[in-house]
Amino acid sequence: MKAILILEDGKIFEGVAFGSIKNEVYGEIVFNTSMSGYQEILTDPSYKGQFVVMTYPLIGNYGVNDDDNESISSQVEGFVIKELCCYPSNFRSKKSLNEYFKEQDKMGIMDVDTRAITRHIRLQGAMKAGIFTNFNDVDSLVNKVKNSMDITAKDMVKELTCKEAFYWNQTGKIKIAVLDCGVKYSILDNLKKRNCLVKVFPATIDVESILDFNPDGIFLSNGPGDPKGADYVYKTISKLLGKKPIFGICLGHQMLGLAIGAQTYKLKFGHHGGNQPVKDLNTNKVSITAQNHNFCVDIESLKAKDIKITHINLNDKTIEGMESEELKFFSVQFHPEAGPGPNDATYLFDKFIDNINKNRK
Repeated sequence: MKAILILEDGKIFEGVAFGSIKNEVYGEIVFNTSMSGYQEILTDPSYKGQFVVMTYPLIGNYGVNDDDNESISSQVEGFVIKELCCYPSNFRSKKSLNEYFKEQDKMGIMDVDTRAITRHIRLQGAMKAGIFTNFNDVDSLVNKVKNSMDITAKDMVKELTCKEAFYWNQTGKIKIAVLDCGVKYSILDNLKKRNCLVKVFPATIDVESILDFNPDGIFLSNGPGDPKGADYVYKTISKLLGKKPIFGICLGHQMLGLAIGAQTYKLKFGHHGGNQPVKDLNTNKVSITAQNHNFCVDIESLKAKDIKITHINLNDKTIEGMESEELKFFSVQFHPEAGPGPNDATYLFDKFIDNINKNRK
């Protein structure tokens, strides 16, 4: 079925709908530069509320399997691709991407010029968008896109966080409390691999419940949207600073920034993909990292708080990491667990364990 993608500024791209066909879907549109890993991208909770444009032209060639999900379901609002492979070939494949989208009740659009869309977003910035299969009155649809939900300052965390605390792993010598803002499965698996007993708590949990668990360390997860939209999270974190070793990733990094009194702001088109170069200022080593975020901690407000900056993005010099020995935390904006992406930065999970062991002594 024919479909059109309409951007907030009136730009229109014609294509073909796939998956679960609907009259209309809305989201904020961003582009991802990964060449593989579309299943992990689709199930990454950090993409809640967004359309993802894949810059790599062929998507779906190895199908969808049972092992690579990063959450319980597909999280994107829509998927924008150049070419869909309907006959995947891989020994792990269980279904095609089109079949998966029908199963998940999600719609995508294919046969569009993803290169042109990416260039447009790069110049104009991330914006609201809509995919439509009924487009008799295009002008009215442009207005509907303009009036659709703005995820800036909206609480997206409450839509994804677990309702009750649960154990991901009940054996291990190191007790970790995970604050779930939309945590990825591969993060939890990385903690499990390091002999951690992992308990996941809702983002709305109170400080007393976390401390009653008496964790050796506290992990702050990734998640979607604007950190300022979920103020209860960073207010809770502010009361945990200095009590236990803390490690934050992505949204957890931004929440830590707000918890210490720094500021966050929205990037023009964000960082999304598996090829972002990040320099570790402690070692001068450069890692190629996986990233997925639209917001960033402001560098000047961080310097004013006398917090050590540990990592920077070599593309645009934005902050990618910070730490405080006094407050017992460190955090990074990128994803050391990858899923998908390179594994250059998995050493940060080991650093978390080292910090916990030092604190025990």
